[in-house]
Amino acid sequence: MVTEHTYRVIVRGKWDGLTEEARARLLAAAGDHGLAQVRFTPEGSLAYDTPLSSFTYRYVVVSDAADGEEMAAALAEEKAEEALRAAGYGWRDLRSSATDMDTMKVNRRRR
Repeated sequence: MVTEHTYRVIVRGKWDGLTEEARARLLAAAGDHGLAQVRFTPEGSLAYDTPLSSFTYRYVVVSDAADGEEMAAALAEEKAEEALRAAGYGWRDLRSSATDMDTMKVNRRRR
């Protein structure tokens, strides 16, 4: 029996080799990609700064628990690469961190 866990994954990277057209598209949409709009979703949510130096994607990944956080992070990085490639954006230095939401301990305040 396969047990699946839900992971929240943050993929970070730096923009690299952006064309003028790509820079213009990113700057035009910057208001829709700030930290206030970013969410963890299966499709990924993109946030970036207006100097266009770095970006983050936030993903929800459901994966086999036996594969752990490393596999969830790898899957999210693949999704980010696909999205960046499809949009025609250059990038470098992808790295990610994953949190297993099914094993995360929540400390509740006592009254």
